[in-house]
Amino acid sequence: MTITEPHVTSPPRRQELSLARLCALRAGYLFMGLGLAIVKWPLIADASSMPIYEGVTLCMLTAMSLLAFLGLRYPIKLLPVLLFESAWKLLWLGLVALPRALGGGLDAATTQMLTRNSLVVVILAVIPWRYVWRKYVRAEGDPWRS
Repeated sequence: MTITEPHVTSPPRRQELSLARLCALRAGYLFMGLGLAIVKWPLIADASSMPIYEGVTLCMLTAMSLLAFLGLRYPIKLLPVLLFESAWKLLWLGLVALPRALGGGLDAATTQMLTRNSLVVVILAVIPWRYVWRKYVRAEGDPWRS
């Protein structure tokens, strides 16, 4: 004799972000993924002949582009990819570019990198900051058990 429990359906999940917000996120992932694919993928064949840290950077940014393309399918789950992209670029802008600019030492290479990294404003614009605050900073629930 088997006792079966009644089938309990869970209430429909409330959409955490609007469709427009999800589309904006996807646009951010596409912008990031395509930009990195155009700039970094052609260099992959020469990775073994690059100086070690250039090779490391190339591989990391190529992996970031692949994750960005995966973000097109899973925009919320891969939000940390956009946060990482924003964090490292803002750190570089504040810790490297700004002091050099204030000291009058912006050479051509730094200026080029400054221009590229300034495009982070696109990513900053599409990140749903209220959601980030709620899920990552304020951390609803018990963050040690999730």
